Amino acid sequence: MKFQPKASHFINGAYVEDTSGTPIDVIYPATGEVIAKLHSATPGIVNQALSSAKAAQSEWAAMSGTERGRVLRRAADIMRDRNRELSILETYDTGKPLQETLVADATSGADALEYFGGLTASLTGEHIPLGGGDFVYTIREALGVCVGIGAWNYPTQIACWKGAPALACGNSMVFKPSETTPLSALKVAEILIEAGAPKGVYNVIQGYGDVGASLVTDPRVAKVSLTGSVPTGRKVYAAAADGMKHVTMELGGKSPMIVFDDADIENAVSGAILGNFYSSGQVCSNGTRVFVQKGIKDAFLSRLSERLSTAKIGDPLDEEVNFGPMVSENQMKIALAYIEKGKSEGAWLVSGGNRVDGEGYYMQPTVFADVTDDMTIAREEIFGPVMSVLDFDTEEEVLARANDTEFGLAAGVFTNDLTRAHRIVAGFEAGTCYINTYNLAPVEAPFGGSKMSGVGRENSKLAINHFSEMKTVYVSMNDVEAPY
Repeated sequence: MKFQPKASHFINGAYVEDTSGTPIDVIYPATGEVIAKLHSATPGIVNQALSSAKAAQSEWAAMSGTERGRVLRRAADIMRDRNRELSILETYDTGKPLQETLVADATSGADALEYFGGLTASLTGEHIPLGGGDFVYTIREALGVCVGIGAWNYPTQIACWKGAPALACGNSMVFKPSETTPLSALKVAEILIEAGAPKGVYNVIQGYGDVGASLVTDPRVAKVSLTGSVPTGRKVYAAAADGMKHVTMELGGKSPMIVFDDADIENAVSGAILGNFYSSGQVCSNGTRVFVQKGIKDAFLSRLSERLSTAKIGDPLDEEVNFGPMVSENQMKIALAYIEKGKSEGAWLVSGGNRVDGEGYYMQPTVFADVTDDMTIAREEIFGPVMSVLDFDTEEEVLARANDTEFGLAAGVFTNDLTRAHRIVAGFEAGTCYINTYNLAPVEAPFGGSKMSGVGRENSKLAINHFSEMKTVYVSMNDVEAPY
């Protein structure tokens, strides 16, 4: 096996194995080859991870914020030093081109560790003076044991996006990556221990949905953070609510991207490519409903087709390749089935639409035009390289249509009229919006959705509030009066 880890799980600062767990084959999407074999966590492994996290949390929380921050910043440095090897692992895990993983995955994880490491010493309460000399002070406290449940599209990044703010606030974490991409998070756990985190502060266990369910419902768990699909989010949210656990959910979307006829076409086409075909379309915030004003529809489609024809599909380890395979055969089949629905419902297939011949789970970047709002490809999240282009006439019309969805993760607008741009984003029913760009997610900015696309925010200072709570202390400097 090319990438066989020492064991399936990382608990209490060391690799741990239990081969009685359900086998997990790790498949390289570019070839279909099995590159590692792991085992799903047994109840004993789950208990071991949670017990380890529970025991380590109080020691970690008792450290000063400066000390915790130093660990996170050291981990960021180590991650950057090993960016290439981590990026190669990410490419084997996900199939994403190395050209992409070198700049978007471990680097993003390192950014999160550095950012929250820098914030840690500043996490304080406040003093609130009251009349008569009384006052209140607040204490920011850790929640306890946090559970992170990751998706398969950005395994290293998600492991850090959840782990960094959790650890910054003094929590410990048990992280369960997707069974499809289980390798990268183990390296994150290794690096945190190497950087000085106490054993048990960050644990990784593998598994399918049953393992996630056992984590979410365990009474030792105070907080659950999920990145995943809406159906999974519903189940996890309901299970967590039964125990009154803190929850953040970063779920799916069917995000709109509006291109007005005064937009710079090159920029708009670039935004549409980034919002539909980066990571072979497997990004939750993708702007897969591209509304193009009728006056530039032909020019937009023509330029888009020209640029897509230059996409280099091939071996993702070749740094010249910029379009890789789907993460799994199943995900490829789902996307191809949506393409057939688009054809049968009358959309115009402008380009792509087929599986690429040869080994691996490759399919062509696909564009449909003349898509209407009621078509399946315009309503449901595909999570693959399938763009729907829709026509529109007026600003009022397109904004209403853009918001006519159960989702609300992201939205974007391309126009040279900045007054209109701000008016449009004010009207979007979405948590993460873009003007004349798309799909950028710096750690300094909040990221998350509204409506069915999620609860809470990842990244930025707002994440601190999702991984900590305030204790209020009222101090009286006066005698206590009572009515009797």
